[in-house]
Amino acid sequence: MKVCFMGLGYIGLPTAIITAKHGIEVHGVDINQEVVDKTNRGELHIIEPGIEELLQESVKSGLLKASTKPEISDAYFIVVPTPFKGGNHEPDISYVEVSTKAVLPLLKEGDLYVIESTSPVGTTDKMKNLIFTERPELRDKIFIAYCPERVLPGNVIYELVHNDRIIGGINDESTEKAIEFYSLFVKGVLHGTNAKTAELCKLTENSSRDVQIAFANELSVICEKAGINVWELIRLANKHPRVNILQPGCGVGGHCIAVDPYFITAEFPMESQLIAKAREINNYKSFWCAERIENEILKYKIEKGKEPVVAMMGLAFKPDIDDLRESPAKYIATKVMQSYNNDNILIVEPNIRQHKVFKLTDCKEAYSQADIVVWLVAHTLFKDIEKQENKTELDFCGIRK
Repeated sequence: MKVCFMGLGYIGLPTAIITAKHGIEVHGVDINQEVVDKTNRGELHIIEPGIEELLQESVKSGLLKASTKPEISDAYFIVVPTPFKGGNHEPDISYVEVSTKAVLPLLKEGDLYVIESTSPVGTTDKMKNLIFTERPELRDKIFIAYCPERVLPGNVIYELVHNDRIIGGINDESTEKAIEFYSLFVKGVLHGTNAKTAELCKLTENSSRDVQIAFANELSVICEKAGINVWELIRLANKHPRVNILQPGCGVGGHCIAVDPYFITAEFPMESQLIAKAREINNYKSFWCAERIENEILKYKIEKGKEPVVAMMGLAFKPDIDDLRESPAKYIATKVMQSYNNDNILIVEPNIRQHKVFKLTDCKEAYSQADIVVWLVAHTLFKDIEKQENKTELDFCGIRK
């Protein structure tokens, strides 16, 4: 059996590696030549614990190879981004469509085609229609399904294997064929359904998280105005046996929770008012944090007669990863830098070596130099920094809770 993965990013590459680890020949495809070259050398282009050694083993065994073009295989997996187009968060499935068109000439009777990319409801049906319009002879002769990923950056390898998966085919035969493939390496339960339900299930999971985080973030703004410690409030409220409030932060980031709700609100605007409001609240929290920092800088200038040195601690969208996609911390740092002298703003992100926009500073060095310390991301490394009473600290992520 040979499997082709279209996209070697944060999900595609780990899935390709896990597949190869189970003795299946894998051909990985990416439009970025550097990603292809690194993969073929056994070098990881993302930060993910415990995965580079597996990559090297897969490449060395000859089971995993990468290129910029697909090859004839028995199964094709679409694992490419689905960004937005325009200014109204309209989902863009063009990458899925381009990838599908790339494998169209290679498809043959009995092949399995699966979309893993987060997609609007109905995307699998659209790709099915595209395939059968271009290749009508394949109708009812290939298997088409949708199976969204459900992994946490930083723990991808374990979760790819142990998490339950939702698999929705265009028919029962397609669902069963896809379940047969995933059962080769997934130890979690494989739940079969139809394609549309699987598509909405993925969007629902992340929208649910977004709504719950919005409640916590809204509480944090209320507590700031009321002079209440939000961390203590939530800790006490969660003593109730049926209450489980999440922890607030400086917003919501990443290419899932901060993005997926828009796939619902774009298609069902009148029916998704709570989901849309949660998105507004979480976006507002980042703006609110930036304003709090700017107010603290202004207060310092008035009281001390000079500009403060400000350390912005963290750029990633969540703790202990290198992923800056949709990061509220990055937005906040950028907004503050646009308003003040850049030389006085120290940017810290210990999980990346360099950045095209930000000049990075060591976390302990930044803390020692700073007059105002802004905790944006609760990286484990930050928790070891001993608090100094002569510094003003703004804690948006619970480092000092």
